[in-house]
Amino acid sequence: MKTILITGSSGQIGSELTTRLRKIYGARHVVATDIKPGGSGLEQEEGPFETLDVNDQRALHDVAGKYKVDTIIHLAALLSATAEKSPLFAWHLNMGGLINALETAKELQCQFFAPSSIGVFGPASPKDSTPQVTVQRPVTMYGINKVAGELLCDYYYARFGVDTRGLRFPGLISYLTPPGGGTTDYAVEMFFEAVRSRAYTSYIGQGTFMDMMYMPDAIDAIIALMEADPAKLVNRNAYNVSAMSFDPELLAAEIRRSIPDFRLTYQVDPVRQQIAESWPDRLDITAARQEWGFRPSYTLERMAVDMLGHVAARLPVDHSIIAGSSCSSGTAPDGCRSRA
Repeated sequence: MKTILITGSSGQIGSELTTRLRKIYGARHVVATDIKPGGSGLEQEEGPFETLDVNDQRALHDVAGKYKVDTIIHLAALLSATAEKSPLFAWHLNMGGLINALETAKELQCQFFAPSSIGVFGPASPKDSTPQVTVQRPVTMYGINKVAGELLCDYYYARFGVDTRGLRFPGLISYLTPPGGGTTDYAVEMFFEAVRSRAYTSYIGQGTFMDMMYMPDAIDAIIALMEADPAKLVNRNAYNVSAMSFDPELLAAEIRRSIPDFRLTYQVDPVRQQIAESWPDRLDITAARQEWGFRPSYTLERMAVDMLGHVAARLPVDHSIIAGSSCSSGTAPDGCRSRA
């Protein structure tokens, strides 16, 4: 990667990825784009920013050509829970934007990255240690979009030689940018409410395990995959990646190590609960480990300590409510399936 264009740069992944890539490759070599200016503000620090609707293929091509980019990182998308509210709009944005970005990558001979998701799996997929290659019959518009996206990227690689790469992300946890309508957003919300009010009502039910990853590991994974030797990439467009699997109770227990009086209650959202139950409990990440050396750094307990510290620094609260944590980053509590 030398000159990189990022779509959806104001989003949860894009805002942090833009900052990291500008530190690595230089601010002028990372072009941030989003459908509206503003966002977190990070996308406009130092480097170039362009207002861009990814459904406008000509505009996308013109921006990429203007900056002579050799890499496109396509993040613009509507996430799972939001997509269920507007499935037709989700199809047009998620699929139309992807095909426009792929066409631009083909025409300008760019390396290409698009994230996939744990949402590509459905009730027929194995729930535990979900294989890299297995049945994919999702029951959401978002999942359908992501399966189709994996196949499109495979097609553009096989048919046109576009160097396409992708990751099946689990739930991503970040303190910097608010989540954007995903089913796993409860995990981020729980941290903020724990610090703000020492209580949280979860819309995901007790005992519902889902894979998760801390944002620094997700950013590292994108960079590592894009820098990997293409000759070693077999499953290039859809690597299972994850760092931990937990349910709301396990996350609450970890938060209580630092905030002992934190209270967790439940008011289950049937739509998001149904989505969560259709996804795997835990992914098999062997292919990512073997083909390009994926290895996350954050366990549940290490992530929780870091998140609470950053969230407390961002909120106008009494920081004394957060006690010193006795957890270590080496051993997960009983029942926490940590992989780092």
